[in-house]
Formats: sequence, C-alpha cells, structure tokens
Amino acid sequence: MAQLQSALQYKSPLFQMTQTTPTCLWNDSSSIEELTYSIEHGAVGATCNPSIAVAVLKKEMTVWKPRIQELVRAMPHATEDEIAWKIVEEISANAARLLMPIFEREKGHNGRLSIQTDPRNYRNTDAMLAQALHFNKLAPNMIVKIAATRAGIPAIEEAIYRGVNINATVSFTVPQAIAIAEAMERGFKRREAEGLDISTMGPVVTLMLGRLDDWLKVLHDRHNLSVDPGYLEWAGVAVFKRAYEIFRERGYRPRLLAAAFRNHMHWSELIGGDVVISPPCAWQKRYNESDIDVIPRIDTPVDPKIVNTLLKKFPDFERAYTEDGLSFEEFDTFGATRRTLRQFIAACVEMNGLIREIMLPNPDTE
Repeated sequence: MAQLQSALQYKSPLFQMTQTTPTCLWNDSSSIEELTYSIEHGAVGATCNPSIAVAVLKKEMTVWKPRIQELVRAMPHATEDEIAWKIVEEISANAARLLMPIFEREKGHNGRLSIQTDPRNYRNTDAMLAQALHFNKLAPNMIVKIAATRAGIPAIEEAIYRGVNINATVSFTVPQAIAIAEAMERGFKRREAEGLDISTMGPVVTLMLGRLDDWLKVLHDRHNLSVDPGYLEWAGVAVFKRAYEIFRERGYRPRLLAAAFRNHMHWSELIGGDVVISPPCAWQKRYNESDIDVIPRIDTPVDPKIVNTLLKKFPDFERAYTEDGLSFEEFDTFGATRRTLRQFIAACVEMNGLIREIMLPNPDTE
C-alpha cells in the first residue's frame, strides 16, 4: 500500500513540477490537514491571510474552542480582538512546526509559514513593522506578510534590514512588484553594509493573479464591455510573466509568488520559473487530478492579441501591466487593492465574531 501511495504521489502533476523544475509549491493555508497533503505532494512552505485563518478556525472549531475558552480565562482583560490574534499566532506556529524539517534542510530558502500583519494597519508603517518584528519571534521559520501599500513599502524595507523575512502581499501589478523588490534590495544592502547575514533569508513578492482578474471582470460588467471572457482569465498571468521578466533582467533577489487562483493557467503557465506558486489545497487536488502536461511555460508569451485587447479595453490593466502604469501614491487606491483590503478587514471582523460567540455567548440562544 505504501509503495502504491508513493507511486501515485510521484505521478501527481504538482509533485512532478517540484521535482523536475525550479518552481516551488507552497500551500495557501495553515490548516495542518491541508498542509500535510501539500507537503506529501512536494510543498515546501505555506501562506495564510485573515480570510484563510477564519476558514481554518471554522473547519477546526472543535479543536480550537477549548483553547479559546482557556485563553479567555487566562486573559481576563483581553478583548476579543486580542484573543483572536493569539489564536492566529498559535495556528501559524503549529503549521510552522510542521515545516521545520524543510526549513532546516533548505537553510531558510523554503520551509517558512507566512503570517499576515493586521490589514487594518495598512496606512501605518510603524504598526505593521512592530507586528512584523513580533511575529518574527514566534518561530525560527516565520515569514511575515506586509501589504504593499504606501505605508507598507517602507515597513518592508525596514523589516528586511532587521532580518525579518517578508512576503509582500495585497499586490497585483508590475509597479507594485518593482517597488517591493527595490525596497527589499535596499534592506538587503543596508544589512550587507553592516556585515549582517542574509544567506538564510528568502523573501517573496506576491502577485494576486486571480484578484486582478476579478477586478477586471467587475469593470467589464460595470462598463458594459464586450470582450471574450477567456481573455480576462489571462490578465494576472500576463502581469506575472512581465514582472518575472523584469526581475530576471535586473537581478532582483526576492522570488515572485503567485496567489489567488482562479484557473489552471495560474499554475500551468508559470511552471519552469524560479518562482513560488501557492494554491489552496482544493486547487492543488484539482491540479493533481488533471491531465495537464508539466512542462515549462514561464517563457511562453501570452498571446499578443489578448494582451493588446486588454490594454485597449481596460485602463486598469495598462496600469497593472506597464512599469510606470501606477504611481507609488496610487497603490492604495487601485481597485484590486481596495477590494482586497476590505475583504481582509471584514475577515478580521468575522474572526472577532467567532471569538465573541465563545467569549460572550448570546443568552437568547442558550
């Protein structure tokens, strides 16, 4: 049985990708069950965000409810928000332990668990930096997510300088990816100038491909446009490939990470790149049961007809695709940024509500 399982595992497309190309697989969840499956199929890291933390807590509430009750008793003056973040930290630390053997084997380049700073602080550099420094102490193999907002970019630079591995998130565009990479490189150079080690650091720059596609679909319907719907599935892929091309040309040391999966191209078109793909477990299972050939496609250009149509029809695609399409001052107001921040902030509110039901049960339903 073990031999059969091993043979089936090796035949899975994601496992083949991790064994035959430089493309890495991370799991987009800190659920132990899902991360275990992902590691079995070649994953070497994991990411999380407020929405994912809520999903994990809902799925594993029977496990976490006693712990929440224990924290409520042990922290008599804590708010539901403080209890919620304590649970997020513990969920993340548990997943980080599962990744420690990989972290040790790969000397920090992989084997890390992403934990996201509070999205409500997206305008506050000092608050994001302080939380990043705190999260960095939770486990040796933490990597901290900071939003690529106007306030987030300087926090990213300072965190890298202080030796904190960063996964820049809430990022959808080539201009954001470049600004993040430049900030990380400045942090690296400041450390190197002081003789500080960077050999075990492995920061990444996330591009949320599907969320850019989602935003263009909103604009498509809002403005009554008529575009082949298949074209809208390629927007995030085109931006990622353009960013990857620039990263290689300029020798940026951070890796790009693909997130927010909506179709198989968000995986299959990136195979072969020295990048990270981070799909949720459900998408990994879908990919593993597919018959898609595991061949390098990262250098295959998106059909110019598709790119030109998107550039012509969608000013926001042009802003996302071109290097100078979005100014630093516009990062926070880009449509995909606002939508994502609102969703992440709403997840924080939902998390607090889950804690409240245990911390302060509704007497009308007892």
